[in-house]
Amino acid sequence: MNQKPLSIFSIPVLVAALGYFVDVYDLLLFTIVREPSLKGIGLDLSDKASILAASTKIINWQMVGLLIGGLLWGTLGDKKGRLSVLFGSIALYSVANFVTGYVQTVDQYAWLRFVAGVGLAGELGAGVTLVSELLPKEKRGVGTSLVAGIGLFGAVFAYFVYQLTDDWRLCYKIGGILGIGLLLLRISVAESGMFKEVKEKKVSRGDFTMFFSNKDRFKKYMLAILIGLPTWYVIGILVNLSNRFAGEFFGSISIDSGRAIMFAYVGIATGDIVIGLVSQYFKSRKKALLTFYIMTILGLIYFFSPLNTSDSTMYAVCGYLGFSTGFWAIFVTMGAEQFGTNLRATAATTIPNMVRGALPLINLMFLDLFQKTYGWNLSTSGMVTGAIVMSITLLAFYHTEETFHKDLNYIEE
Repeated sequence: MNQKPLSIFSIPVLVAALGYFVDVYDLLLFTIVREPSLKGIGLDLSDKASILAASTKIINWQMVGLLIGGLLWGTLGDKKGRLSVLFGSIALYSVANFVTGYVQTVDQYAWLRFVAGVGLAGELGAGVTLVSELLPKEKRGVGTSLVAGIGLFGAVFAYFVYQLTDDWRLCYKIGGILGIGLLLLRISVAESGMFKEVKEKKVSRGDFTMFFSNKDRFKKYMLAILIGLPTWYVIGILVNLSNRFAGEFFGSISIDSGRAIMFAYVGIATGDIVIGLVSQYFKSRKKALLTFYIMTILGLIYFFSPLNTSDSTMYAVCGYLGFSTGFWAIFVTMGAEQFGTNLRATAATTIPNMVRGALPLINLMFLDLFQKTYGWNLSTSGMVTGAIVMSITLLAFYHTEETFHKDLNYIEE
């Protein structure tokens, strides 16, 4: 079945982009409304230990949901189709986020973030897979970059929605309503022709164990995960704790971590669009990725340097680091391009969620090992953690194959 190649401005690309927009809005909303929402369910903000425990529980449950959802939706994407995942995932997280607007306890909050996490896990992988299979290979990098770039502005939108409404419960309800609205728009999107062809063949589809049953496939899968680690190190540690770093660097107590996240996501969204164009210019995913890795390393040096001495420089470097780690689209696209049609949705959906799921491990090293066990301060722990993350990433990058010109119409045996 030969499906006519689509334009990068076609309805499937637009729908995938808007879907990821709502996905990111919901995914980052807790980080933005964390303190007012915990206060709203009865916690005392002056009790730092209780706030930290509640925040950690809610975030961890969401991350567990993302890991489970990545496996669930990825498998379904290859067994039932890319559109089934797009519909199912957004329906689940839309309902979960709307109901979150009514939570009264930390346990309720954590459970609903878990359910939302399961739903949120399916959006990007299914969207990137669908767009990659519908667009010609010369345009798929730009198409998936547009999906991620437009989508990541959802975090910026979430920040301004809260600033305008000053009502965290309403913010969650708005996220739910936006998702339901997208379901109506997705009715007009067609299924991937490649998937339709594979569906008619007697071949194993969506079998997660296939990543581990073959040495070369396992290597490609692990490398695809490791090249994405810097984004969540930057967001999960440096930007999320920018207020604490500012306090240690130059004694500031006025940094708003929610605002820092907003600046970072403006950078990430812009970077994700730019890297698609850079990839197109070089005709290479790897050259574009290496360019952004180098920019990230320069940003990390500046972040921990004596030049980072004020609120304005902290916000600026958070924005810059966001831009330099704006390779989420290319990283997920490369993951999708590494595998055949019968495993592509499983790969593209589980890989980014494995990276998100690596954040607790990075935090374990940063907080429990370096600070609690070794007694290092915040900046030393952050620098060493960053050096380790970037070293692992660059090693994985070196061994990752180029996929720019790869024909995706094949299956994994």
